[in-house]
Amino acid sequence: MGLDQTQNKPQEALAKALAGDLDAVNTLIRARMASEHAPRIPEVTAHLVEAGGKRLRPMLTLAAARMCGYDGPYHVHLAATVEFIHTATLLHDDVVDESAQRRGRPTANLLWDNKSSVLVGDYLFSRSFQLMVETGSLRVLDILSNASATIAEGEVLQLTAAQDLATDEGVYLQVVRGKTAALFSAATEVGGVIAGAPEDQVRALHDYGDALGIAFQIVDDLLDYGGDAAATGKNVGDDFRERKLTLPVIKAVALADAEERAFWRRTIEKGDQRDGDLEQALALLARHETMDDTRAVAIAWASKAKSAILTLPPHEMRDMLHDIVDYVVARVS
Repeated sequence: MGLDQTQNKPQEALAKALAGDLDAVNTLIRARMASEHAPRIPEVTAHLVEAGGKRLRPMLTLAAARMCGYDGPYHVHLAATVEFIHTATLLHDDVVDESAQRRGRPTANLLWDNKSSVLVGDYLFSRSFQLMVETGSLRVLDILSNASATIAEGEVLQLTAAQDLATDEGVYLQVVRGKTAALFSAATEVGGVIAGAPEDQVRALHDYGDALGIAFQIVDDLLDYGGDAAATGKNVGDDFRERKLTLPVIKAVALADAEERAFWRRTIEKGDQRDGDLEQALALLARHETMDDTRAVAIAWASKAKSAILTLPPHEMRDMLHDIVDYVVARVS
């Protein structure tokens, strides 16, 4: 079966199983992104929130809570919280990265301005904390506030590490754990916490989200050099143009001879990029087979995610979360 036939099926199955909860999340999101005094806030947030994002992170929270037997209302608040944190970070990221495209559409900072994107992102972060508090759970507040801090820390680390050829796979993993996996693991963990699940199950949900998030980001970084722009909503080579040292390049730098290292220093460290440089970068990744090596790393993390989720008791949602892992890595298989 081809990629386009398999790619969305696990996600679609999960969305269908959670349809009622997702409707409630979307209703809550629309209500909470409203602003009586600043109409630009719902304009900017609607552009992103309504852009057809996959809602993967909120679905992880909903599925984890359902799998652990939760039947109260607050998994909806937590799913909306996770989406607000995610959307806030996207608004800020697009300013930092000077991106022109997100989810196949012009970014908010391009349509409005950087000031609007930063301030509306701040508003969404504030809204997310209001939603967390409404659950009445200090532990939930602890997990999600820690995740918010870790995300910001990961983004700041990336600022310094991204253009430094000394950045190794350990630092890369630290960045990925911060900017991506922290929210995945928090999303699944709080689902278990709000349901009052046993500690071993909460830990397994955290470990699942952590490994899934790492696999997800590694795949994203792979797609930047080998994806379909129409499918990913990003332009191929954006990370190269933004001088981000991601895993395929880190692996190529580690194997580079003096001439290749000089190329990476000029294009990534110094930012002196010329016509044909992206093609040269792709040729070096191919020469050292670092795309295949990076794909293998993503698949290894995906296997860890599957192992973690299978320690939980049998449940329809458990099986769907297991299958979601395949959806994430299918994008590059």
